[in-house]
Amino acid sequence: MSPKDSKSLRSYRWYGPDDLRSFGHRSRAASMGCTQADYAGKPVIAIINTWGDINPCHSHLRERAEDVKRGVWQAGGFPVEMPAFTLGETFQKPTTMMYRNLLAMETEEMLRSYPADGCVLMGGCDKTTPALLMAPSA
Repeated sequence: MSPKDSKSLRSYRWYGPDDLRSFGHRSRAASMGCTQADYAGKPVIAIINTWGDINPCHSHLRERAEDVKRGVWQAGGFPVEMPAFTLGETFQKPTTMMYRNLLAMETEEMLRSYPADGCVLMGGCDKTTPALLMAPSA
């Protein structure tokens, strides 16, 4: 499989055109410390992370996200971590099952509304994993 032309990347619609809207996206990325060399012509890879202080099942995902970012950089992409709703069965009442679909909808809308060309889904239990997987297939 040959690599995609950078103009065929979904994220190009945000960063690539020479118009006022894209200028705004590029300038806001610059205000966060990103240079054009960081993202220009590279796939933007969203890292959807369900880590949270209140969720002991996902306590390791904070560090793993950094590992994923390094891997995305090494593979030639531009990683962008996005926090998602955490579901922690040990603290959340009455049950996290009530919120699984909310996480699926949130994930789907984040992937739809941000300049992501691909994603890495980081969940770690019997509710977050299905929720994350339901989103991109929708």
